[in-house]
Amino acid sequence: MFDAGCEFDPPSISMFYPEPWYNPEWLPGDTNGVDLYLPLLIIAALATIGLWFWFGKNATLVPSRRQSLGELLVGFIRDSISRPTMGAKGDSFVPFLTMLFTFILAMNLTGLIPGMLPVNSSIAFPAMLAGVVFVARWYLAFKYQGGWHYFKGQVFPPGVPPLLYLMVSPIKFFSVFIVYPLTHTLRLFATMFAGSLVLAVFAYGGNYMLNLGAEPVLTGLSAALAGVALLAFTGFILFELLIMVIQAFIFTLLTSLYFSQSVEEAH
Repeated sequence: MFDAGCEFDPPSISMFYPEPWYNPEWLPGDTNGVDLYLPLLIIAALATIGLWFWFGKNATLVPSRRQSLGELLVGFIRDSISRPTMGAKGDSFVPFLTMLFTFILAMNLTGLIPGMLPVNSSIAFPAMLAGVVFVARWYLAFKYQGGWHYFKGQVFPPGVPPLLYLMVSPIKFFSVFIVYPLTHTLRLFATMFAGSLVLAVFAYGGNYMLNLGAEPVLTGLSAALAGVALLAFTGFILFELLIMVIQAFIFTLLTSLYFSQSVEEAH
């Protein structure tokens, strides 16, 4: 077999499955347990709590610059997410939506720590968040509309000819209980997963192409190629940062839309 002598070992999806530091015997398999994701999750949670503690510390009627930043973020969530989807009645959900947005963003930003990964590049964590939203959605529906009324409106939409319910209702049931929470999960997970993999390719590739021990011409060429990879890496970091913010926004926006469907009939 032809061997070009290339020793480059590109990053693969195995990077998203770090070896566990502690694997209890009662957990199935050998890849479960406490691994890198847990301390990153704790860091994201503490950063979120610390940020809002810092924003609200010594709050006054005339806000300081620090307090104004927090109020600006709350106003952004209210004016860009809550009110467009739920109207003024959604103001009571602004604290939850704001905390959700900042927590997801913090979980995404752990991927910018050198050598680390976004918490949401493991599907377990977006699935957990989507599960919380799904449960909260149905809780609000039971509270404001009654469980059967909400279920009927979702699965048996009004205005559909009776015979068509045989086709429409199974599709709606599948969408409400499977597709919506699944897409809520996968949209966040897939973007964080793919973005981290691309960043790793640029980082590993740039390091591999840099060969300072070669002949002068080849050393200069390798340095130029590594420099291009570094520039691409830096540019993609900025792009990935934008994606992280957008994905946190989209997840929160969809949450607000789901909540709107749960409470709107009561108003």
